[in-house]
Amino acid sequence: MTQASVRIVEYAPRWREDFERLNLEWLERWFTVEPIDREVLGDPERHIIASGGHVLFAIDDHDHAIGTVALKLESDGVFELTKMVVAPEARGLGVGRKLMDGAIDVFRARGGTELFLESSTKLGPALALYESVGFRHHPAPRPGSHYARADVYMVWEPSA
Repeated sequence: MTQASVRIVEYAPRWREDFERLNLEWLERWFTVEPIDREVLGDPERHIIASGGHVLFAIDDHDHAIGTVALKLESDGVFELTKMVVAPEARGLGVGRKLMDGAIDVFRARGGTELFLESSTKLGPALALYESVGFRHHPAPRPGSHYARADVYMVWEPSA
């Protein structure tokens, strides 16, 4: 598999179980799966898509989902980048960068005005990716932070 052979696609019901499987893998490895995780992962149509959000998948040349990312619409023009993961066997191959580029393209196409994320200092490679595309650290989480594990808050600040 090469980065060029990976395509980014929008959510379809056939990928629902992959969304949950991919995300549970990293959550169970690094953290405790929180109730909000189970809700969102079990029904992304209701918790992300129905309210105006998007879920993207990285699909390999064998038509398998090897990564995913979601954009959750928080308010008019404000999106949370969430549930980003690449399967262990595909890490280091540029799949995360393709997912990130796809998410930013969707954000721009939707006329987004703010893109933020919550993460953890335990996830160094993810933080490096976020920083490389223009996310900047902010000192405090947004009011209403969803996750006990979140100790990093970042906002996308694209270069002009």
